[in-house]
Amino acid sequence: MSQPSVRRALVSVSNKSGLETFVAELVQLDFEIVSTGGTRRFLEDHQFPVVDISEYTRFPEMMDGRVKTLHPKVHGAILGRPDLESDAQAMADHEIVPFELVVCNLYPFEETIAKPNVSIADAIEQIDIGGPSMVRSAAKNHAYVGIVTSPSQYSQVIEELKGGRLSDNFRRELAAHAFQLTATYDRAIADYFVEITSADGETNQAFPESLSLSFDRQAILRYGENPHQPAAFYTEPNPHGSTLASAVQIHGKELSFNNLLDLDAALGIAREFSAPAAVVIKHSNPCGCAIAETLDEAFEKAHAGDPVSAFGSIIGFNRQVDAATAEKLCLPNRFVEAIIAPGFESDAVEIITTKPTWKNSVRLMECPGMKESGDSGLDLRRISGGLLVQNRDDLVQDPSEWKVASKRQPTDAERSDLQFAWQVCKHVKSNAIVLATDGAITGVGAGQMSRLDSSYLAAYKAGERSRGCVLASDAFFPFRDGIDEAAKAGVTAVIQPGGSRRDEEVIEACDEHNIALLLTGHRHFRH
Repeated sequence: MSQPSVRRALVSVSNKSGLETFVAELVQLDFEIVSTGGTRRFLEDHQFPVVDISEYTRFPEMMDGRVKTLHPKVHGAILGRPDLESDAQAMADHEIVPFELVVCNLYPFEETIAKPNVSIADAIEQIDIGGPSMVRSAAKNHAYVGIVTSPSQYSQVIEELKGGRLSDNFRRELAAHAFQLTATYDRAIADYFVEITSADGETNQAFPESLSLSFDRQAILRYGENPHQPAAFYTEPNPHGSTLASAVQIHGKELSFNNLLDLDAALGIAREFSAPAAVVIKHSNPCGCAIAETLDEAFEKAHAGDPVSAFGSIIGFNRQVDAATAEKLCLPNRFVEAIIAPGFESDAVEIITTKPTWKNSVRLMECPGMKESGDSGLDLRRISGGLLVQNRDDLVQDPSEWKVASKRQPTDAERSDLQFAWQVCKHVKSNAIVLATDGAITGVGAGQMSRLDSSYLAAYKAGERSRGCVLASDAFFPFRDGIDEAAKAGVTAVIQPGGSRRDEEVIEACDEHNIALLLTGHRHFRH
């Protein structure tokens, strides 16, 4: 394929990061720059020679810039195949010059709708029309035109152009990225319109008839849940600042598939509490969790919940890790895989990364916005042949609305512990039973086929510490046997949703054992 006598690049970008350096390199390679609107003004302000798109098309920009690149001389220059006789003749007849490069990224629609209180009119103005059209045209004609859609591609584009022209394989890579960009962009717009048209409250409006997902690969992982399973970590575009996707690793080995699952579980529980809190995660379940006056005290109480299971665990905090907490993390016979927190004091980092034997391997993850609510989007679960989709379980309840169903009222201390246990219980795999006292877990029964089995397991884990504990159950007790088992363990108060046909039998059992019973009216299954 012959090189055109004049090399031309069409440059029209919203994100101008790195643009000055990139265009300077293109000019050095004898490219003529054709540009539009704000991009043209930016380049002229930096003293680059620029041909205005209106000068080339001989047609002015219209309607506040809504119409500027939707012109045959623009798309003819992008879609034309100069070595095809009919295309070459059409280009000559209509004074169309080919573009070797199209450099284009799109209006910041997703960033705009993420802002609080953005109006529908403002959102609509950020729907790019000309940009996606140029991107798709160039991607289709990638054999002749290089389509550059991200500042991250600039350096490789320049490197290849210095060798003459872009390689065929790189052109295909650029085209693939371009089509991914427009697909993601259109999906965001479609999702936004579904959202703003579902204000009538109809549940089915929140779930479109067709669901297309777009995620960006952040990392190739060593392997998945097991060594024989290849794995990768993908993040949604513009992830929320309080999610694991936005957390920054400041120390330690690379994260594994299982590390990420457990870190996400730790993050979800730690942000439940306003008081200083620590959570100890093993296999996505909390084996310890506590709140206290100070973070180091919360960690000690959480670790004491199940010291055996805590070995090789993931730790989550809702406060900046200080030196006192770091010292307790590093006591002999304690081993931590990873820690996630809003931040780490410099002294704490020094202690954790120099004192224990696992100092070089422990992963330290900073998530500054973790006190915020985090993900508010749909919860997705893959099954064979399809996908299950639901809203996230982010229900916030007012404890004053919970119903006391027993004859005995819970004490203030019991109420406080019942609320704590209920907040933890929603994050435990069903069937879930949580025993707690003094703002700390003492025993957990998770993932059992029977609620009675979970009760046995929680009491076994707690041992003698179950005396005087409260109990939280993620769903109702179908029979009184769970209450009878709790009474044997020394439980004094229970919180559960209620709603069983045998509620009266369960309430009667609580009264027999002088157990206070709170009914929340909502369950928290977590399969």
